[in-house]
Formats: sequence, C-alpha cells, structure tokens
Amino acid sequence: MPAKFRLTALISAFLIASPAMSEQVGNVDVDWLGNDIVIAAFADPEVAGVTCHVAYFERGLIDRLQKGDWFENPSNSAISCRQTGPISIGDIDRSDEGESIFAERRSIIWKSLSVKRIFDATNQTLIYVAHARDVQDGSAKMSLSTIPLYQATDR
Repeated sequence: MPAKFRLTALISAFLIASPAMSEQVGNVDVDWLGNDIVIAAFADPEVAGVTCHVAYFERGLIDRLQKGDWFENPSNSAISCRQTGPISIGDIDRSDEGESIFAERRSIIWKSLSVKRIFDATNQTLIYVAHARDVQDGSAKMSLSTIPLYQATDR
C-alpha cells in the first residue's frame, strides 16, 4: 500500500476512535488571579440520548506566574451525566474496563482528564467515571455519575 494511503487510513482510524469533543457551556471565576472552573458538555458518542457535563479547574496567567508551574492544571474534576433523550445503545465495550469516551490534556505532555464509560449489565446501568491519567503518578481524584437504563434499546 502506498505511503499516502497508509497515512490517510491511519488518520481516519484515529478520528473514528477518538473520544467525544466537548463544548464549553459555562465558566465560573473563582478568584482575582484568573482561575476558573470550566464546564464542558459532550454527548456520549455510542449512546444516543446521554449528555455529560464535566467541570474542571483552569489556572489563570497570574496564578501560573506566581507558582511557576506554568504548563499544568490540577487534576480535580466533577462529572454529571443525564438522559437527555431516548437512550439507544450502540456498539459499546461491555468489559469491566469500559472505554474512554472523552479526554482533554491537563498538561503539555503527562496528564489528561479522561472519562470512561462502564456498562453494569447486572444492574442495567451506565457508569461514567471522570479521572486524571498521568504517565507516572496516578491520581485518586475522581468523580462518578450513573444512568439507569429503564427502557433503552440496542442500535
């Protein structure tokens, strides 16, 4: 296969497998240093009718200059996912590891905010976990949201 076609196939596979994109829907000023709590919304890419809202801390310029930790934001986050329409489940990962459906960088290289979806088949519930991913220092900071599936359909 020519290199041009391999590159196109690789880019297409990345875009198809990439987590959902978010839209900023809110911004709360928390101090005079320019630090904010950002609220972003995204739809679950494989479960129609589910929208998640994630809140995370965004450091301001003055705070970055004062503390010297220029390229990193805290790992703290909160998540709330709700049914926003008829739920229709697509081809989701049903393993106990679940699948990543959202990710956003919290530092230039090492850290990101990630949201995983896990399907609890026994209780017919979707579980969404927001957590920090770090190459070497794992974080216990997490937030959890669940959606019971009363009358969901498989697509």
